[in-house]
Amino acid sequence: MDIAIVIGIASGLVFILMAIIVAGGSLLMFWDPPSVMVTFGGCISALLVAFPLNEVLKFPTYFKAALFPQRFDLGELILTMVSFSEKARREGLLALEDDLDQLDDQFMKKGLQLVVDGTDPELVKNIMENEIDQMAARHDTHKAIFDDAAGFAPGFGMIGTLMGLVLMLVNLNDRSSVGPYLAVAIITTFYGAVAAYLVFTPLGRKLDQLTGNEVLQRSLVLMGVLSIQSGDNPRIVKDKLVSFLQPGERDAITQEIGE
Repeated sequence: MDIAIVIGIASGLVFILMAIIVAGGSLLMFWDPPSVMVTFGGCISALLVAFPLNEVLKFPTYFKAALFPQRFDLGELILTMVSFSEKARREGLLALEDDLDQLDDQFMKKGLQLVVDGTDPELVKNIMENEIDQMAARHDTHKAIFDDAAGFAPGFGMIGTLMGLVLMLVNLNDRSSVGPYLAVAIITTFYGAVAAYLVFTPLGRKLDQLTGNEVLQRSLVLMGVLSIQSGDNPRIVKDKLVSFLQPGERDAITQEIGE
């Protein structure tokens, strides 16, 4: 679990609620069912217009993907690729087929299977790059739901504000109703802003970051597969792959593999 997401959203809500209390307000003052209906109901309705139903229904799944991200150990991945290159140099590319069933990484498995099958290097590169591009495109669609929700929520908050102002003006002669209607008008904007800037926009950024991490991981695999296919020395394979790591992480891999 990415505990930072939980801490970030929870602390943001706590700070907002504490500010209300410290300012002498009541939490019940900020609870208004009609405002919730306008802001979040309207946001969901707009998402249904903008995206296919099956995509909107997967919204919780995308939230879960951000909360429980897939972790990539690039150092371990480099060690695996170097070990494959060593075996390929000793026994030939066909010897790698014995190890493919043990691989959990389906992208790496597919790439090495293409190599073992004798596929042209350019075609291997094209197939794997297309896999990376399609994966990134799918993830961008998932992220777009959060980006659009971040725009729809404040928008419907403003719609709720306009509704509250209309109700207030219509009943302007009744002074006792002015305060409640004005409060409703402002609370809808409050709901929309909190949802957009504390939840939807940050989660969209998180998904974008996770996509970048997966693209990096797959690009490393692609480089390793092509290096193995070309028969590069394992030391050269290692030098190519450690370039994907942060400078501080490279020494540990070099020491474990050797110069």
